[in-house]
Amino acid sequence: MNNWKEDKKWSDRFLPEIKSVLGLYLIGEPSAEEDQERNTDLMVLKMDAVRIACRIRRNNQTKYAAEFTIRAGRPSGVKTELTKIIEGWGDYLFYGFSDPDEVALSQWILGDLKAFRIWFNRDLIRLKGNIPGIKQNNYDNSSFFYAFPIDIPNFIIAQKGQYER
Repeated sequence: MNNWKEDKKWSDRFLPEIKSVLGLYLIGEPSAEEDQERNTDLMVLKMDAVRIACRIRRNNQTKYAAEFTIRAGRPSGVKTELTKIIEGWGDYLFYGFSDPDEVALSQWILGDLKAFRIWFNRDLIRLKGNIPGIKQNNYDNSSFFYAFPIDIPNFIIAQKGQYER
């Protein structure tokens, strides 16, 4: 079974790079008036808490770059990422792949979870209650997840790397 602490430690090595990328998209330059009158050189584009889910996959999984996966169930029944997202938690999803040496990111997307929720709920209705996406078990059966396409309307805010379309 996957050890959450080990997986978290592995993926956390990419946090400095992720923070750097997010700064490019979530921090903006103010107007001249803001700079001149309010001592403002940079602005965070949203004042309340911004929640960003981050998921990094190993380089040998880049063949799946046209999709992103979200954990949807564990045998214990504990609430998983998909339920939390559908409940409204999370503003953005940063989803990427490590380079072959596992020291940097080779490709990534920054996705808008509001756009994902809109798409998910519309497709849930269209599919008469069936979850849109491809259900798969984790290799060790410690959980299952759904794979969703990255080309959801209005989902991708930014991306780096080669993505199959």
